[in-house]
Amino acid sequence: MVRIRSLLPGLARAEQRVAKVVLDEPAAVAHRSITEVADAAGTSETTVTRFCKAIGVSGYPELRIALAADTARSAARSDRDLGGDITPSDDLRQVVAKVAFADARAVEETAEQLDAEVLGRVVDAVARAGRVDVYGVGASAFVASDLQQKLHRIGRVCFAWSDTHIALTSAAVLQPGDVAIGISHTGATVDTVEPLRVAAERGATTVALTNFPRSPISEVADHVLTTAARETTFRSGAMASRIAQLTVIDCLFIGVAQRHLDTARAALAATYDAVGGHRLGVRPDGRRRPRETGR
Repeated sequence: MVRIRSLLPGLARAEQRVAKVVLDEPAAVAHRSITEVADAAGTSETTVTRFCKAIGVSGYPELRIALAADTARSAARSDRDLGGDITPSDDLRQVVAKVAFADARAVEETAEQLDAEVLGRVVDAVARAGRVDVYGVGASAFVASDLQQKLHRIGRVCFAWSDTHIALTSAAVLQPGDVAIGISHTGATVDTVEPLRVAAERGATTVALTNFPRSPISEVADHVLTTAARETTFRSGAMASRIAQLTVIDCLFIGVAQRHLDTARAALAATYDAVGGHRLGVRPDGRRRPRETGR
């Protein structure tokens, strides 16, 4: 289901109709014949077969098996479905429940489909890089800044750019051995795709973080990391994608920190001490800490 949603924009129109039938009623499709699915989508059995090939399964029988397994896992994960849209009539308790459910599901589904081998190659590239550029605009800019801050705290040279002109000029001076990371939920944001393209032309290793693996940003990336975020009425890509993107960023950061464990620990300790004087002198339980002698 996650794979079908991520590939949906790149499918042919008739195949998209098949995808909608599958996404709307996966449990029912798992028990239907290929003829019934074709009729429901208003298309042919040949198109259903092409749809199966497009999403990476050998044919309709394998699709039915995969759907049955997927729906069984979903049922085991939660005995209540809070995945529907948030409506104007929902009270705040329902809003909190639906938001929490959607965020948790985004993290779980992103983790389930994240390719550990690709992530490992990205970790290796970033760990070896002399410099890392991160590009993202809008909501993705906050995620880019989070990665920059994390890597900077363990002594890695990293810059996050959200201004298109600055991103382009920065990409233009990258060189082999550097890494450029483009973050875009849709994978079609020109302000992110173009700097990544320039970085690739300069010989830098390029990485895309997107919800749609066949989107334009993937065409200019050496490595593609994917998220699995769903959108609802009030939770546009700016909200739904952020949690999923941060999950991948955290995994990337920890992988890099493991490659430089000793220096990362020392750097984290030093940066923690550097800002220690800007924290109020109270304990987590609210009681004031005792003053240190000589201060």
